[in-house]
Amino acid sequence: MDLFDKLYEEDETVKVRFVGFTTEHVRYDFGIIYTNMFFGKPLVVCMQTGRSTLMDAVDLKNTETIQKVFRIASKQEAKDLSTFFEESLPFSPIAEQYE
Repeated sequence: MDLFDKLYEEDETVKVRFVGFTTEHVRYDFGIIYTNMFFGKPLVVCMQTGRSTLMDAVDLKNTETIQKVFRIASKQEAKDLSTFFEESLPFSPIAEQYE
C-alpha cells in the first residue's frame, strides 16, 4: 500500500544569491533562491532565523506580511526591508493571475 501520492518531483539548477546588509538598527542575512517553481516567485530565506517565504515585487507592497513572516519588531524596519527587496526581486506577471 502506498502511503503517499507524489504530486511532483523536479530537479532544477537554480541561481542563489546571498546578501547581508544592515539598517540603522538591525543586521540581515538572506538567501534568495530564484527558481521556475512556485509561479516564478523567488524563495527568500532569513539565514539568521530560518524563516522563509515566497516573495516577488507585488508582495512587497504588503509590509505587514513581511513584518509577520520575518518577525520584525517595527513597521519601519519592515518598510526598510521592503525597500531593499524592491531592487532584488523580479516582478512576476505569472503570479499576479493567482491573486
